[in-house]
Amino acid sequence: MPPCKFHQLERLGAAERAKLLLRSETDLAGFIDKVRPIIEAVRQEGDEALARFGREIDRADVRAGALKASEAEFEAAFGSVDAPVIEAIRFAVGNIRVFHEEQRPEPMWLKEIQPGAFAGDRWGAIASVALYVPRGKGAFPSVTMMTAVPAVVAGVKTVSILTPPAPDGSVDAATLVAARIAGVTDVYKCGGAQAVAAAAFGTATIPKAVKIVGPGSPFVVAAKRLLGGVIDTGLPAGPSEAVILADDTVDGALAALDLLVEAEHGPDSSAYLVTHSRRVAEEAMAALPDHWGRMTPSRVAFSQAVLNGPCGGVVLTANIEESYRFINDYAPEHLEILSTDPFRHLGSITEAAEILMGPHTPVTVANFVLGPNAVLPTSRWARSFGPLSVTDFMKRSSIGYVTAPAYPGLARHARVLADYEGFSAHANAVSPVRDEILGRRS
Repeated sequence: MPPCKFHQLERLGAAERAKLLLRSETDLAGFIDKVRPIIEAVRQEGDEALARFGREIDRADVRAGALKASEAEFEAAFGSVDAPVIEAIRFAVGNIRVFHEEQRPEPMWLKEIQPGAFAGDRWGAIASVALYVPRGKGAFPSVTMMTAVPAVVAGVKTVSILTPPAPDGSVDAATLVAARIAGVTDVYKCGGAQAVAAAAFGTATIPKAVKIVGPGSPFVVAAKRLLGGVIDTGLPAGPSEAVILADDTVDGALAALDLLVEAEHGPDSSAYLVTHSRRVAEEAMAALPDHWGRMTPSRVAFSQAVLNGPCGGVVLTANIEESYRFINDYAPEHLEILSTDPFRHLGSITEAAEILMGPHTPVTVANFVLGPNAVLPTSRWARSFGPLSVTDFMKRSSIGYVTAPAYPGLARHARVLADYEGFSAHANAVSPVRDEILGRRS
C-alpha cells in the first residue's frame, strides 16, 4: 500500500480532477454558524468575552484585566529564549526589513499627463492594524516577523499583535522576542474568531483596527468573512498549502523531503507533489517513510493525514505541460520548482503566490529568513492576490493638478462625456458657468 495518495491525472474525470483543487476552508458554512455567537459576544461584552473564550476555547488561564503582555513578560521572554534562536530572529528580521524597505513606494509622484495637467499618487500609512499570529498547532514567531516588519516599515502608528495564549495564560516567548526586535510592543492574549472580533470592534484593552492581517484556522477565516464590512480583512490567508513541481532532473527523495514541509502544519493543510516523471513519483513515495522517521510523532500524524486525505498526495501528469496546467488551476500559496534549470519552467507558471526556484530554495528558507513575505493568499486566491507587502499597510490617494492654460482642453472633452452620460452637474462644472465665476475673481 503506498504511503500517500497517488493520482494519475490523465485517468481522472473532470469531477475527480476538480476535487483535487479543493481546500479545507472551501466550505465555511459550519464554521460561520459557530463563529456568529462568538463575534456577537465580543461586540457586546468586550474583554470579558475574550477572557471567557480564552478559558473555554484555548483552555488558558486568562483574565479580562490581563490580556496585554506586560513589560515583565517581554523581559522574561528574552531571558528564556535560547541565544541561537534570538540570533536567528535578528537575522531574519534584518533580511525581511531590507526586502520590504525596497518595496516601499515613493511618498508622492506626479507626471505631466498633458502640458500643464499633472496627475499622480500619494502614499501614506494606514492608521492602525492588527496582526494575527496563530498558535494552535505550534508557535509562529515567523508570522510575527512577516507581519510586523512591513507594518513598521510602512509607518503604521498603532500596531497590535493578537495571538492565542498558552494554558498558563502566557504568550509564546519567541513571539514576544520577534515582536520587540521587529519594533512592536503591543501584544494581546486572544486568538481565533474572538481576536478578529476584538480588532473589528475594539475593547477596553484592545484598540479597534482599520485592518487585520495574518493567517489562521477556518474559524479565523470565517470570522474575517463575517466581519468584512466592519474591518479590512486583507488577503485571504487560511491553512497552509504547497505544490512541489519536480521535473525529471531531480531525485524523488528531495521532492518528498520538501512535500512534507507544509503538510506538517496540520490536517487542514494541503500538499501535492506534481511531476510528469514516474521515476520521481515512485522515488518520492518510497522515501516518505524514511523522512517520517526523522520527524516528531505529532508532525508525522499531521502530514500523513494531509497526504492520505482529500487535499494531498502525489500527482503524476502525462507531460510537463499538463503539470503547468494543473498548477495554474490550483493557484497554490507556495510553489517550489525542483529542477536543475528552474527558470525553464518559470514562464509557464502564471498562478502562484510564491515561486521558489531550484533545489537550494526550499519553502523553509523562504518561510523564515530569505526576506520575501511568507503570509500568502490561499484557497486559489493567488489568482487575484499577491503576498503580504508594505503596500498592504498603506493607502494611496490620487493627486490631480490642472493649470489654467491646460484647463480648456481637458474641460472640452470632459463636458462631451458628461453630456453623453446624462450628468448635467458634471457638464455645468466644466461649462462657461465656471469661466464666468472664475472671471469674477480675477
